[in-house]
Amino acid sequence: MSTRAPSSAQDFLSGLNGQRVLVTAGAGGIGLAIASTLAALGARLVVCDVSDEALAAVGNSFKAEAAVKADVSNEADVDALFETVKSTLGGLDALINNAGIAGPTGGVDEISPEDWRRCLDIGLTGQFLCARRAVPLIKAAGGGSIVSMSSAAGRHGYAFRTPYSAMKFGVIGFTQSLAKELGPFGIRVNAILPGIIEGPRIEGVIGARAQQVGISHDEMKQRYLQNISLRRMTSPYDVASMVAFLLSDAGYNISGQSLGVDGNVETL
Repeated sequence: MSTRAPSSAQDFLSGLNGQRVLVTAGAGGIGLAIASTLAALGARLVVCDVSDEALAAVGNSFKAEAAVKADVSNEADVDALFETVKSTLGGLDALINNAGIAGPTGGVDEISPEDWRRCLDIGLTGQFLCARRAVPLIKAAGGGSIVSMSSAAGRHGYAFRTPYSAMKFGVIGFTQSLAKELGPFGIRVNAILPGIIEGPRIEGVIGARAQQVGISHDEMKQRYLQNISLRRMTSPYDVASMVAFLLSDAGYNISGQSLGVDGNVETL
């Protein structure tokens, strides 16, 4: 765990080697980039995911001490996951609350209550369920870090994606509250706000939105990029780099922050 301030430039990413880290939804997408990056820097990893296929492939990407099938919105799954964390890692220094889903695309009068609840259950309640089990372990370790995944949609309103945006706004509130609650125990809590992440998930979102407004996929994609100052999507490894920074000694005095890794999304 990182419990000291860096003393020189050579210490920039020190403190990661041997950290015990849980990454939720860590077998694909941003979670896979985070887990593989932390493993390469010497962290000890447990990951969970809901995909059997993705979990089976984890060993091809990085070394994890355990890869567990778990739905973070299911309390029994989370309890079982943390039993594995305790038995394999012997404790915990950091939690990466990464699990979430895109949720439905549609007007507020078109979205079903079931889809609304599912989006918030995974992306917000799931973070609570994991944090409540992680915090006693991180306290016992003498301090550490929680990094929760929000989104640029947690800073901007997002028309026709109301469940997703509401969930990501909620992550920021949860993060800021936990930072105040846990700071006296040496636990840093931060949120990362990715923008438009390269990959199949955003392509599906763009396709759904394009169909809704009656334009082509390519035209809708260009509309998205026009709203980013750097005019480019974000790589999952851009996000992973920020996570590594926050868990390292370089992140010793950073807490309660919502950090955009998005090329400066101007609006959604």
